[in-house]
Amino acid sequence: MSEAPARAAPAKKRVDWFLPGMLTAVLLAWLLPDPGARGGVLRPELTNKLGVALIFYLHGLLLSFAALRAGTLLWRLHLVVQLSTYAVCPLVGLAALALIGDSLDPSLSLGIFYLCALPSTVSSSVAMTAAARGNVAAAVFNATLSSVIGVFLTPLWMSVVAGATGATLPLAEVVLDLVQWLMLPLALGQLSRPLLGAWAARHKPKINVVDRLTILLLVYTAFCDSIQSGVWFGSGAGALLATVAFSVLLLGLLLGLVNAVCLLLGFSTEERIAAVFCGSKKTLASGVPMARLMFAGQAGLSLILLPIMIYHQIQLLVCGWLAGRFAARESAVVARAQEAPASSSGTPR
Repeated sequence: MSEAPARAAPAKKRVDWFLPGMLTAVLLAWLLPDPGARGGVLRPELTNKLGVALIFYLHGLLLSFAALRAGTLLWRLHLVVQLSTYAVCPLVGLAALALIGDSLDPSLSLGIFYLCALPSTVSSSVAMTAAARGNVAAAVFNATLSSVIGVFLTPLWMSVVAGATGATLPLAEVVLDLVQWLMLPLALGQLSRPLLGAWAARHKPKINVVDRLTILLLVYTAFCDSIQSGVWFGSGAGALLATVAFSVLLLGLLLGLVNAVCLLLGFSTEERIAAVFCGSKKTLASGVPMARLMFAGQAGLSLILLPIMIYHQIQLLVCGWLAGRFAARESAVVARAQEAPASSSGTPR
């Protein structure tokens, strides 16, 4: 009897280093705040803006215009996602601020609303939709559209609540800054695709590493300023617990609401998957750079960033689990559909 072929060893699952990287950046800021603080050797006043421009140039370079065009026709899906991102979520944030009152640090309260006013993610929304076997073209279009709209709507929403929390936000200057350091590099990245698109596709993993390292630099410099100014003294564990609780509630509400609306409107499963992931996610990749531009010089910047840093990790865990559930369900449906013709044919075994 011949031996059965040996089974191939299962591939090792790669560990995502980004969360440990964020924790390391925060720890480094606690231990060595001087280099990343204003006036430090890293010159964050300039390097932060250059880092933001680099991030959005790389996003534009990797963004496929063909994928965007393919997802343009599902206008009801787009409406659900964008209303969830820029209407429902900010209104939840306003309600949360009314309930919180003066019980939290003003910078943390501003950060909670900032989380609610942020655009959706691009990369992880598309990745989760693909893993769940949803409509990837619609996810690409919606996530990208959300990023573009956010350049204008996020600072507009923030200007509504900034005064109430003790912050100042000159809207015209902020929008001009975001267009200069976000939209312009994004457009330049798109214009570079005919020349560099194939190269970028081949080196996408390396480009993603550069993108993430730049975000970690922005996180480090944000915490350096806050630690030097003593913002964290007296906040600590209470701020963390409040942020985790709000993030869990917000994500659960958005997932449930978007899913219910999609079922009510009769969306296909593929469309519903794209809407659920795009309509519930918030972007850390754009949120950190935007905050560095909008709240430059504010001592409480690290508290403003804390909610999106916490929400980012929670949404990855929960949406990763949901993507697996969706994919397993779709696999079962396909298997049943393939079995049905065989069983009805009456072919003897």
